[in-house]
This record gives sequence, structure tokens and C-alpha cells, in this order.
Amino acid sequence: MSDAQTLTRKADFPGMMTANGKPWHYLDTAATAQKPQAVIDAMSNALGRDYATVHRGVYSRSAEMTLAYEAARRRTAGFIGARSENEIVFVRGATEGINLVAQSWGGQNLSAGDRIMLSQLEHHSNIVPWQMVAQRTGAEIDVCPLTEDGLIDLDAMEQMLTPQHKIVALAHVSNVLGSILAAKRAASLAHAVGAKLLLDGCQAAPRMRLNMQELGCDFYVLSAHKLYGPTGIGVLWAREEILDAMPPWQGGGAMIDRVTFEKTTYAPPPQRFEAGTPMITEAVALHAAIDYVDALGMEDLFAHESALAAKLQAELRSINSIRLFGPEKTAGIVSFEMEGVHPHDLGTILDEENVAIRAGHHCAQPLMDHLGVPATARASFGLYSDESDIDALLRGIERTKRIFG
Repeated sequence: MSDAQTLTRKADFPGMMTANGKPWHYLDTAATAQKPQAVIDAMSNALGRDYATVHRGVYSRSAEMTLAYEAARRRTAGFIGARSENEIVFVRGATEGINLVAQSWGGQNLSAGDRIMLSQLEHHSNIVPWQMVAQRTGAEIDVCPLTEDGLIDLDAMEQMLTPQHKIVALAHVSNVLGSILAAKRAASLAHAVGAKLLLDGCQAAPRMRLNMQELGCDFYVLSAHKLYGPTGIGVLWAREEILDAMPPWQGGGAMIDRVTFEKTTYAPPPQRFEAGTPMITEAVALHAAIDYVDALGMEDLFAHESALAAKLQAELRSINSIRLFGPEKTAGIVSFEMEGVHPHDLGTILDEENVAIRAGHHCAQPLMDHLGVPATARASFGLYSDESDIDALLRGIERTKRIFG
């Protein structure tokens, strides 16, 4: 993707200009992506002229909205290489998806003496749900270390895994370091001891071409708002036979077959896991977001963001007061600290320069402990990013050096 194409795409995003009309250098896409006009329009139309409930009404607009909702499920299945739309469960976000697996699958399959494998770089959303189910079932958690350059150490994991491990839950791409998991090998290692593999794909889905059949995992979660779509909706993918064996997690309308006061029977997946009125307009907007990024080409997006990350890393290495974290090859995410400057102070000064970064522990406090810092500054790129964003960030860093010099 050329700079000219990138600049053209920047115009598709209304949020990329500030109120005073000056360019806004948004480098926090790993937290949430800006929305293209196509997504905004799709959600606006779904909330307005097209709005109706789904799966219940016999009138034409309800039927049409039901078709649009289920079309979003099919589009999502195709986008991630699922075998069937029946493997796609719409949830409120990746966090809910992991909780669903932990409480439903974990509650059914984990007991005292069983083990759960996580890694040091996991987001809190892929730690706390497993702690909760471990406390309830008596299972225990093991933590895989990282390599020196910030990758999940699969060699160490291979030595740690035992037949007592029932689930391995890992980030496909680290939200702090941008490091990319060798997912196929992780799946092979997990399956070799009879464990299932869950991948947190929040940072991978907006940047990488996905194919569930090739990855070899058993569960995959992603959030729409990081994929240039709306907040409030995410996706849990799981193999159909696994979903079919899982009990429901939440009860209510839409997830039932037949209800009496004596007994309730449940709908098959995915409806079994979608209790209540679903995220109707959000699903339509997710469909539009997938159409938007897919048309650009996921391979090109990955190459574009990776190239920007590499350029920023090279520039930061030339600054003596900067310490970089993570591997040289990242998926569009660069974390660093500035000597003598708290990341929050750096973020505040950069904001005065119309540069938006993330500063904090990034919901990864165990990783911060491993790195020996309370927080980092993080710059993360999106499809609308270009070299002007790097230049603005570097100018802000130079200003910060003068202020704290």
C-alpha cells in the first residue's frame, strides 16, 4: 500500500481530524480503531430506516433485518475461514467470549488436578476468567515464560505441558509487544497432550489473514471495535462439535427450544449462546467493517503497519533515552519507555502536539512486572497511519526531552 493510497484512506475516517481542523496523529489503534464512513453509515441505517428486531417478527422489516443479521454471521465465518456460520457466536466482545469458554467449556471439563496454561504476556481478559474458573473447579494455572525478545517461549511450553493440561490460552498477537505467536506450533503442542487451544485474536484479526482450519486452534475470539467496527460486539469461533457439547452459559430468550416450569431444552449452537435480544445494528456494522478491510487486502494492511512499526523502532533506537520492548518484527505495535519520564507525562505532552498514544499497563500488569516497569508508552498503527504520524511522534519526544532535560 503506497503513501498516496494511505492518505486517501485517511479521508474515509471522520475521526481523523481534530475540532480545530488540524491533523490528528492517532497512534492508539491497538486500543480501538477509528471507524470508516462506510461503517458509520451502515450502523446509522440499521438504527434508522432499516431497524427492527430479529428472529421474532413476522412482518417484512423484521424478516429483512434477520436476514441482515445472519448475513453478518456468514460474512464473519468466511472472513476467518470457519467451516460453517454455525461456528460463529456473537458476543459483546472478546472478553465475553473468553468468559463464555471458561465458564461453559471450563466448568464442564475442568476439575481438581487439571491444569491451565497461559503466558506472561496475556491481557487481563485472558487471565482473570481462567483464575475464576480455576478457583471454582480446583484446576491450577501454569504460566509459560517469554523469550528474551518477547515471544511466547514455545520450547519452554513444550517442556511444561503434561496430560493434566486441558486448555492452553494464548494471545495470537501481544497487545503490548506486538509479538506474533507461532500459532500452528502452539496448536500442535497443545493437542499432543490432549489439550484445547484458545487464541485471543483481538490484535491479529485487524492485521492478519485468518483461517481457522489452517491455524489448528479450537477457540478463537476477536472484538469488532479493533477491526474498524463498532463497540459492543465480538466473535467467539469454536469447532462445531465443541460448541455442540458445551452447555449454555446465560439463560433467556432466543437460546431455547422449549420452556416449561419443569424443564427447558436448548437451541443448537450458535443460538444456544446468544441469550436475549442480540447486537443487531452492531452485527450489520461489523459486516460493513469486514467488507471494508477485506477489500483493501489483509496482507497489504499487515505489510503496511509492520513497515511503519519497523521505521519507528529504527528511529527510537537512535535516541539514547528510549528503551524499546519486544521483538524487532511486530504486528504494527511498538512499546517503549523514556528515561526519567513517566509514560503518562509523555502521553500528556504528546496530546498537546495532536499525537495520541496509549500510556499505562495496557491491561497486562503481569507483563509489566516481567519487564520491570510500571507502565509503557505504546504507539500502534492502523490502515490510516502514515509516516507523518511517526514524524509527529518524534517531534513530541524531542519536545519532551527539552522539557525534562
